[in-house]
Amino acid sequence: MSQLTTKNTHNNNKRHYDAIVIGAGIAGLIAALELAKSNKQVLILDAQKEEHVGGLARSAFGGMALIGTPEQKRNNIKDSPIIALKDWYSFANFSDDDVFPKQWAKLYVERSYQDIYLYVKKLGVKFLPAVNWVERGLYTGGNSVPRYHVMWGTSLELVNKVLDAITPFKHKNIHFIFNCKINQLLSSKNTIIGCQDTEQNQYIASHTIVASGGFTGNLAKVKAHWPEHFSPAPKAMLNGTHPSCDGTMHDVVSDIGGNITHLDKMWNYAAGIPHPKATFQHQGLSLIPCKSALWLDSKGKRIGPQPLITGFDTHELCKRMSQQKSGYAWQVLNWKIASKEFAVSGAEHNQMIRDKKLLTMLKETLLGNHRLVKQMQKESDHFIVADSVEELTTKMNALTDNELLTKQVLQQTLDDYDTVLSRPPSQWNDDQIRRIEHARKWGADKLRTCKPHPIQDKKHGPLIAIKISLISRKSLGGIQTNLNSQVLSPNAEPISGLYAIGEASGFGGGGSNGEKSLEGTFLSGCLLTAQQAAKHINNKNNIDTEKQETK
Repeated sequence: MSQLTTKNTHNNNKRHYDAIVIGAGIAGLIAALELAKSNKQVLILDAQKEEHVGGLARSAFGGMALIGTPEQKRNNIKDSPIIALKDWYSFANFSDDDVFPKQWAKLYVERSYQDIYLYVKKLGVKFLPAVNWVERGLYTGGNSVPRYHVMWGTSLELVNKVLDAITPFKHKNIHFIFNCKINQLLSSKNTIIGCQDTEQNQYIASHTIVASGGFTGNLAKVKAHWPEHFSPAPKAMLNGTHPSCDGTMHDVVSDIGGNITHLDKMWNYAAGIPHPKATFQHQGLSLIPCKSALWLDSKGKRIGPQPLITGFDTHELCKRMSQQKSGYAWQVLNWKIASKEFAVSGAEHNQMIRDKKLLTMLKETLLGNHRLVKQMQKESDHFIVADSVEELTTKMNALTDNELLTKQVLQQTLDDYDTVLSRPPSQWNDDQIRRIEHARKWGADKLRTCKPHPIQDKKHGPLIAIKISLISRKSLGGIQTNLNSQVLSPNAEPISGLYAIGEASGFGGGGSNGEKSLEGTFLSGCLLTAQQAAKHINNKNNIDTEKQETK
């Protein structure tokens, strides 16, 4: 893949473009590519350095919620847009006023196969054959069937394939300027005509597309818009995004009359730890919590009355974590469980998928990912390994300011759970165990979920404790748009010349997921919103050209 070339700002700021794209994440790249295919002149502006082109998709895991795919059919999964939309609504909790989010949800389930699955396949991206079953729902709905598809090579593979597709258009149709922070939109005669950066350079275009991402890299903004039905936001929260995702463009769009909605809707994660090799303040790693781990409060008691377990309702996990007055919780498990179930979200800690090392990936899936467990033991002080409950208690207390844990309480918690598992399976009376058993009925989950066994079983030791806290991730709300990705005013009128795509638009309509996501709707939502914007601009220009020719 050839490298992009950064253009000098002052050589470009007087030129008129067909479109300016603010943000070189995956949504911005897709929009630019589709416009370039129709011979449009596109300028992409990005606040970060050139090596970060692709945005968060460079480091994301790369899962997509897709409907009616060959992978589903090979796994005997009967899915359809009707089933998917019902599932979507069960999680979204839409209000009567959510007209545009509902439209985007319907478009997503109807077009995910044609506009997302086939699109990325044409780029050369492949999916793993297993379809995962996530967000099954705890109290309500969720994914009634498995539809979470994992890209072979993670989403970094998608970024590279898109950049490869852009290569023939570089310098001819697509131009880049990096290290360029936009802080103002320019208007003339009630039409957006471009933008201005912090150095007061101006860029002029017929269409301006905001693809700057969400705001969850700005922890102050996350806390300011924290959901009212949650407990207050914890003081200590980790950043699972990047500080560049600060919501500046949301404010800029609001300043010119764009409607910003549902900023209290976020897709954060419940199990974060500080990044051992942090490159910015409060940077965290988002763990994929082990289903077989016990979630304990600061005193070592099991969080209840409903036990916490991943894979069913991430939103509920975050709500319950926000109730922890200490601001953190513990996951306690053993080495056997960790080697089978423990994972870290993103490409960085899923090298075998990212680098497409099939044999090693299969070996670690079947025999246990001991490599990752050893890596976390070595690198993170929040990942504690001990040979006894007493040693574990001492090490856990050393990570806190108050030593709330006692060996007696932790021992009793583990004994109570292990006693249930020491009985015949017909007498297992625990909701976490029931959900583990349910998960193991699906083949893909069975590969990554341990058969229930006592945590203190010596042959599966040593013991492990992980200190976790809430970590920010995705904005579900954002700039309100119609199905053409046009930015809307509060009275639902399109703002001429202005579009928003990807996370900046709440993945469509200012919040297409509603209250919570079926998971895997983010990366694919970026593609869909970008395509819709490009289609409208291309069609609009074709219509304008036809009118001129008629005259």
